[in-house]
Amino acid sequence: MTTANLGYFLDIESSSHVTSPPPAVQKAQVKAPPMSIELNELQSAQNPEQITDAPIAQLSVGSQPPTPGLDSLIATPANENESIQWAPDRTLTPQKTKWRLLSSCFMLFGTGMNDSAPGALIPYMEEHYGISYTIVSMIFVGNALGFILAAPVTHYIDHKLGRARSYTFSMFILTVAYIIIACEPPFPVVAVSFFLLGFGVAVQLTLNNTYCANLPNSTTALGLICGAYGIGGTVAPLFATAMASSGIRWSLFYTIPVAVAVFNLVFATWAFSNFEQDTAAELQRTLRPTDEGANVEEPLTRSQLLRRAIQNRTTLLGALFIFAYQGAEVSISGWVVSFLINYRNGDPSRVGYVSSGFWAGITTGRFLLVHPAAKLGEKISVMGMIAGAVIFQLMTWLIPNVIGEAVTVAILGVLLGAVYPCAASVLTRLLPRNMHISSLSFVSALGSSGGAVWPFLTGILSQHVGTMVLHPICIGLYGVMATSWLLLPKISKRSE
Repeated sequence: MTTANLGYFLDIESSSHVTSPPPAVQKAQVKAPPMSIELNELQSAQNPEQITDAPIAQLSVGSQPPTPGLDSLIATPANENESIQWAPDRTLTPQKTKWRLLSSCFMLFGTGMNDSAPGALIPYMEEHYGISYTIVSMIFVGNALGFILAAPVTHYIDHKLGRARSYTFSMFILTVAYIIIACEPPFPVVAVSFFLLGFGVAVQLTLNNTYCANLPNSTTALGLICGAYGIGGTVAPLFATAMASSGIRWSLFYTIPVAVAVFNLVFATWAFSNFEQDTAAELQRTLRPTDEGANVEEPLTRSQLLRRAIQNRTTLLGALFIFAYQGAEVSISGWVVSFLINYRNGDPSRVGYVSSGFWAGITTGRFLLVHPAAKLGEKISVMGMIAGAVIFQLMTWLIPNVIGEAVTVAILGVLLGAVYPCAASVLTRLLPRNMHISSLSFVSALGSSGGAVWPFLTGILSQHVGTMVLHPICIGLYGVMATSWLLLPKISKRSE
């Protein structure tokens, strides 16, 4: 190897006397350590035989200290007891990572709008098409089928297209589906469009969850994107209710998600460009030297990873937990307005805003409770929030007053808000790193389909029993959440 080649990895000082360097760099010498992101993706992004077991150069790098804000999230070692070994490569910068995290937040903002809008629009859809609760609930069935279809193919799409083009693909599907709905087609076409929405959302949601879960301080990163999701969920019912109650055709609301999807298509394609090359360079910096002659395990194929993910206890319990959580969250958002209209004689032009109050609570909980929950411990914090959710769900059911119920629904949102990011962080720590994409896609697809299955079942039962059935269904789902959460394995220090 020539001196010119070594220059890419070593800083050569013009000194005639070189003392013996320390075997590894000390933490105090490193100003901006590299981010730890999705090293499992590299096994599909580059040939494993190109990665040798040769030791990586270990030198201190004199760079500027990270600026406040997102840098504190990006440039913090995942394990404070872990020695930092990396070469002075500047391919992956905190600035680039900030743009990618911001792009993830915008995509989750659009997902929040997608999930919360139907709750405010269902009364107007029923009136326009002249259909029952059972028929209008088919939009949730289409959404569930899209999520389920995405489960086995998300990893394949990411492998074949790369991260940037995978986001482009998913955002393009969402754009097409929103345009179709905005044109107010026959209702069966609307149901098919919701299938496309479920598929597109599932792909980008899995990739965003995996990306943020592998950042340092993953609980905070997941809290940010889930907070952005909550903001989208808050503003969508406001716009939808204001437009529909003013006489504007209900379907024209979807021109707003069209604009958001087009923006995300462009932004995500740019932000995640060269993602595979960047993570390859990151692996070269963070690989630990292994003992000479040590056996290197052959990487698993995609089908083997998916099979292991489906058989993994944490994956199955996580999918059941998210299945119940999403079912309760979307059922409340989708049917609480109809409940207030039917049982509390609420004015549709006013009670539509209760759904926004619920999503505002979700947003507040994700911004204010995630960090304290991480400090206290996610396992015990989630159990406390589930217990609180049961109490306020009962209050929403039993208090015979629209204003009082609007307040309890908002507080219920606050308690549920921090559950998802805390759960995603715990599941990521319990799962092997090379199974993150496969397991989280399974959890997102099968689990998030609960956000379609349970609202659909609520609609069917509401047709025969009444929309008050929403509350016992949600309380039962909280019981499923608590049971699956208690059965999760204990968190141990990652040995990878």
